[in-house]
Amino acid sequence: MNGTTGTTDGFAGSGGLTDAALTAEMGDPARAAFLHAPAAMLVADRSGVILLVNHAFADLTGFTQDEVAHRPWPELLAEPDVRHGWELHRRALQTPEEEPQRGVELRCADGTPRRTVVRPRPLAFGHRPAGADAEEKTEPPEPSGVVVLCHGPMRNEETLRAITELRTENSDTALWTLDLATGEIGELFGPSPLGRLLAGDSRTIEEILARVHRDDIARLRDALEASYQGGDYEQRFRMFDQVGDERWLHARARFVDGARPRLVGIIDDVTEHVQLVRRLADRRRIEAAQGRQVTELAAKLVSATTLEEVTGLLTEEFVPIFGGSTATVLLVESGKLRLPASATESYGTRQWIEGRDASDTSYPMGAVIQDRQPRFFESRAEVLERFPAVQEMLHHTNAQSWATVPIFGDRRVALGVWQVAWTQPHHATPDERALMLTLAGLAGQALQRVNRQQAELELADAVQRRMLPPQLPDFPTLDVAVRYLPSRAGWRVCGDFYDAIQLPDRRVGLVVGDVQGHGVEAAAAMGQIRVAFRAYATNQVDPGVVVAETNRLLTETGEIPFATCGYLVLDLESGEMQAAWAGQPPLVIATENDFEVWEPETGPPVGVDGDSKYPVSTRRLHPGETLLMCSDGLVESAEVPMDEGLERVGRALLGMTADVHAAATSLAELTPAGRGDDIAILIARMR
Repeated sequence: MNGTTGTTDGFAGSGGLTDAALTAEMGDPARAAFLHAPAAMLVADRSGVILLVNHAFADLTGFTQDEVAHRPWPELLAEPDVRHGWELHRRALQTPEEEPQRGVELRCADGTPRRTVVRPRPLAFGHRPAGADAEEKTEPPEPSGVVVLCHGPMRNEETLRAITELRTENSDTALWTLDLATGEIGELFGPSPLGRLLAGDSRTIEEILARVHRDDIARLRDALEASYQGGDYEQRFRMFDQVGDERWLHARARFVDGARPRLVGIIDDVTEHVQLVRRLADRRRIEAAQGRQVTELAAKLVSATTLEEVTGLLTEEFVPIFGGSTATVLLVESGKLRLPASATESYGTRQWIEGRDASDTSYPMGAVIQDRQPRFFESRAEVLERFPAVQEMLHHTNAQSWATVPIFGDRRVALGVWQVAWTQPHHATPDERALMLTLAGLAGQALQRVNRQQAELELADAVQRRMLPPQLPDFPTLDVAVRYLPSRAGWRVCGDFYDAIQLPDRRVGLVVGDVQGHGVEAAAAMGQIRVAFRAYATNQVDPGVVVAETNRLLTETGEIPFATCGYLVLDLESGEMQAAWAGQPPLVIATENDFEVWEPETGPPVGVDGDSKYPVSTRRLHPGETLLMCSDGLVESAEVPMDEGLERVGRALLGMTADVHAAATSLAELTPAGRGDDIAILIARMR
């Protein structure tokens, strides 16, 4: 069998039957049963030529016996399926036990295709080779032809329809089909609730795509183009339903080949799933953001350097984390409850709290301090039941729930309490309670650190002021004004200093410097370096030698890391200035109408390299000119470059050079670089 038409006179030399022989073999009862069988069937010889068809086949296809006789049965199939028909025919003859079958398109008499499952079976009537004895046992005879059964692809269509309707009736699912040739789209078993909601009266794919979200339409069209090439389909997209609501849909389909290729698939409404995923993602983002916020605020608490920073974090920045409305911090001072000086009125209840004995357990704050246990109250009734004395105070607040947590220092000494309030009933979860206790513990450490730093600040400030010259000497023909401004950045007290030294031969030594470091050590080191300058200045004429000797001494003792400084010797007779600089900012020289920045040649800071040399720069200070020496805190910060700071200081001196004290006061108020560092100012003017 080679796929060509056969002949009805025989089987191309295969010993096949003719139509008459077939009829004789079958007999009248068998023929009648075949013709009237409910299943559509045909009989073909070995070459595939149709010998006989039954009435059911004629009903299925519209062909009569005469119209299909002498035609190969595979040629009744649609063009793409002809080769499949021949393959099934060959396999039925060669391997009868397999009973192969396949879904194909059968062309009816009117030209319309009909999806059909064909199953060829071998046909044999017991012929034996010539000369064989009837008693002899021989091999089974070869098939004389095939009988082809044709039936619809879904034998249990009604059952499947019922199951599908039950599946889609109360679910967000629809079964759909798209004719890729015409673009018509519909549901396999009629309208479903989801189908009506999405499609309504729409019958074409273009009508459906018109309601797809504009951000998804291009992707859907690309996927459809791939389906036209024979690919399966799967997409998730957004679409507006018949009432205008946006829905998320998940569509899947299988490509079905044939004369009219199509997609057959399922579409699910996954809007609720997408919304749930979004809510979970939003919740995780919120939790992650809160976690980062807690971490950042806890870091601020750990690095807080003032009482105002600690209490501000507890009463303002931490409250939103717990959804609270207000919060307050009460500190224990000399056995009394005190609101910090910077605290604002939180509840309108200050008169009932301020100055109360910290051991008064008739109030929640005192009870928490005494037994060192937190208190959480979800309602007013709950707090009144335990503490009736607060009834009058509750008339002056709209708070409904409270959390009162102790703030401990070392050895669990109660430093105060932190109280968060809500304007509605609130249940503090175990996680919230644990977080509050953790933050209160950090606050206790911060308060102790602030107290120690404040004590050190006061000591360092006192030491530094004692190390600075209490009063400058009077110089003939020279006015000198100085200012020292401690930093306002937390507890920083640095080693900035100034000095004016009376030298022989009507000369004056002017010094401004800045010792690295903070606190008492920096203040003490500043005193040492100022004494060293005085000692060397009285014995050395060259300012470069004075700075070099001071550098060598400090390097050998190793008591300070390093210091920047500028030393200038002014001859009151000639106005000549000799300057030896060690990393200090330049000088500003101003008149009534103009100013300039003088940058003496500089060496490294003192205390770094004991063998360093310091060159001397010379300039003359003319009558009417005012000289400004300062530490870098006046003209430089992280936000203000030094050039900009010097420019602003120089302009501020214009018109003020005649009164050095007024000029010093003005610069102390200006502080163009802020107050993040100590500032030393020295202004001199020859009369």
